[in-house]
Amino acid sequence: MKIAAITEDGKTISQHFGRAPYYLVVTLENGQIVDRQMRDKLGHVHFANEPHARAEPGQLHGFDPASQNRHTQMAEAIADCQALLCGGMGAGAYDSMRARGITPIVTDIHSIEEAVRQYSEGTIVDRVDRLH
Repeated sequence: MKIAAITEDGKTISQHFGRAPYYLVVTLENGQIVDRQMRDKLGHVHFANEPHARAEPGQLHGFDPASQNRHTQMAEAIADCQALLCGGMGAGAYDSMRARGITPIVTDIHSIEEAVRQYSEGTIVDRVDRLH
């Protein structure tokens, strides 16, 4: 099983999906990490010159067609992963990952290793209250 985590340093989970520059992809076998791979991640900086739709006050963002296209591009680098760990993300990105067969998990755990352990044990809590 492969699990991706958004990161800046390969050790901790970044707090914002759109701003994180990398994915750390870990491969688990029998509950143990057997491989780690840093992958470049597209994000806000790559799409800065593209039009961005603004959500209405009180509504979640990231559901417009342009945002969905950006999310698809962001997911390409982790298409082989079953799950994505992040500290926060927009509701549109969350739904986009699910639509592509990647289970997004929003967590307040900072350590990638700890979050991967809890995910593999089935004890991690998906903090959907942190979606924006």
